[in-house]
Amino acid sequence: MAEKTPELELILINISGQDRPGVTSSLTEILAKYDAQILDIGQADIHHNLALGILFKTDSERSGEILKELLFKAYELNVQIRFSPISVEDYSKWVSMQGKNRYIITILGRKLTAKQMAKVTNVVAEQGMNIDGIQRLTGRMPLTDKEQPLSKSCVEFSVRGNPLNKEQMQSDFMQMAAEMEFDISMQEDNMYRRSRRLICFDMDSTLIETEVIDELAMRAGVGDKVKAITESAMRGEIDFNESFKERVALLKGLDESVMKDIAEHLPITEGVDRMMKVLKRAGYKTAILSGGFTYFGRYLKEKFGFDYVYANELEIENGKLTGNYVGEIVNGRRKAELLKLIAQVENVNIAQTIAVGDGANDLPMLSTAGLGIAFHAKPKVKQNAGQSISTIGIDGVLYFLGFKDSYLSDGNSNTL
Repeated sequence: MAEKTPELELILINISGQDRPGVTSSLTEILAKYDAQILDIGQADIHHNLALGILFKTDSERSGEILKELLFKAYELNVQIRFSPISVEDYSKWVSMQGKNRYIITILGRKLTAKQMAKVTNVVAEQGMNIDGIQRLTGRMPLTDKEQPLSKSCVEFSVRGNPLNKEQMQSDFMQMAAEMEFDISMQEDNMYRRSRRLICFDMDSTLIETEVIDELAMRAGVGDKVKAITESAMRGEIDFNESFKERVALLKGLDESVMKDIAEHLPITEGVDRMMKVLKRAGYKTAILSGGFTYFGRYLKEKFGFDYVYANELEIENGKLTGNYVGEIVNGRRKAELLKLIAQVENVNIAQTIAVGDGANDLPMLSTAGLGIAFHAKPKVKQNAGQSISTIGIDGVLYFLGFKDSYLSDGNSNTL
């Protein structure tokens, strides 16, 4: 009579309790002793409390001994262990999910609330998608606003599945982010997201907290006139080229020395220094693509180490601004062209590029880049951007790229 073939058994074990070195090692050594095959494994640590899951395959002749030894070892380690049998059908269904698209949803703010988390995860569920991983990218959160007023909180969700309506999902995210004062990004988790290489920034109201042309206009005594034209242009209400010519003409006669004084007192946006140090350490190429002026772009290039600067050149004669400019105007179309050109020079796929800006003239650049981020942007720009940062400094861009505070603080430049 032929021997009976042992039945295949799939078992999921969940371990929880106080984390300490050696827990995972001790449990996997037992599985190794019986030649069990690990099909999936995942671990998280929340405030020194362990949550470990292991799905393994064995046969019916060995499963009893494995479970007994695991139970004794868990008692010895003072952790709780739970066993769940998994059917072959359930396992096959789970495997089939692995072929579906995966997205990374990043939520970011000074602080994050349960209400915000609930709204985001509810949209994920309504779209028929499943969260298969959650991790915090920022460090320890302060208990009070007074303890650390410029704190940052960021959580990243790994979501699997195909959304029922991706455009609606993106729109819902942007709307709730605006209403509930947090920032959000939804990116497909593909090879390009993990290998970004070029990042291009607008300058005025992005890298600096002012519009330089407004600063120049105030020194020339035409501040109100120029500011009104600037705001209308940034909202997309009037043609950028015409508004640029009008504003530059009003600067006629201004002394060249004024630019040096303005440059040395530019209000730098929160987080620029930290962001640039990390991007350079990680090997990113960086560019300023600005509808402002090269004098100030070069100043920022020297101060922070940008690789490229493209902006507008003011015409100067006898130490005075003539009211004219030299060369082609760097408008929205030109910014998008320059992004493509730099990508070609650096041999970077356009999908590996990032653009960050705030005005209507940044929209072509934001839509051309693999990842376009609206930063403290005008309403029209937010409506047309896939990602937006409005609650914290520009170093929030790092979290949308997958950096963790734990990597940034110790000099390690790895991304997730």
